[in-house]
Amino acid sequence: MRRSLLLLAGVVSGLLLTIGVVAASAGNGGSGNGAPSGPHYNLNLIGFAQGQTYPNNGSGGNVIHVPLWGNCQIDLTEGPFSVLNNNCTNGNALFQLPNPDPLNTGTSSYSVFAAARGKPLGSATANTCFTDTSTNTQYCSSIILTLSRKFGQNSYDNVTKYLLYAYACVNGTIKRVPLFSDQTSQWYWQYDNSGLRNASLRFYPGAQTTVPSGGASC
Repeated sequence: MRRSLLLLAGVVSGLLLTIGVVAASAGNGGSGNGAPSGPHYNLNLIGFAQGQTYPNNGSGGNVIHVPLWGNCQIDLTEGPFSVLNNNCTNGNALFQLPNPDPLNTGTSSYSVFAAARGKPLGSATANTCFTDTSTNTQYCSSIILTLSRKFGQNSYDNVTKYLLYAYACVNGTIKRVPLFSDQTSQWYWQYDNSGLRNASLRFYPGAQTTVPSGGASC
């Protein structure tokens, strides 16, 4: 009888241990759509009807209205996540976000994931640009984010290197420049839309991403 109880206790302990491991794995895993699990800030770039402009400028919320066809400029400023001007259909929008890598270590303090949403077959590109205040020269990144809405479920991808850094061609060499670096100003995303209804961005505080260093010839 004593032996049977010990065997039963061992089985129950093993089951509890197994359940605990499964629960921990589920808690640490992703959300099933390519994005991490956990708290995040949402930003949706919503394509506004062709040939029309969004009638109001506003702040707050999680949406920036962009042309459904055509391009616009989303200016960037340093601070807590916030939409400061949500209208990019008749002028520049303004989005506030934290400095991701103040020391240019190549590892961001938060990460950005993006997915194309809405009706299939639309696409859009985003390019990160800035001005070097030491030379008064404007640069745009040599790498450009492309989002394409395909049929079926479109998963999120890590786009940190595209939106939080610029890879500028400076004197024939690619230089990695984090958002809001010293001796830089006038940061913005150049957004070019070809029918994409919604570019969904998710910002994950505390989720670090290590990005390429640059240094290649250009």
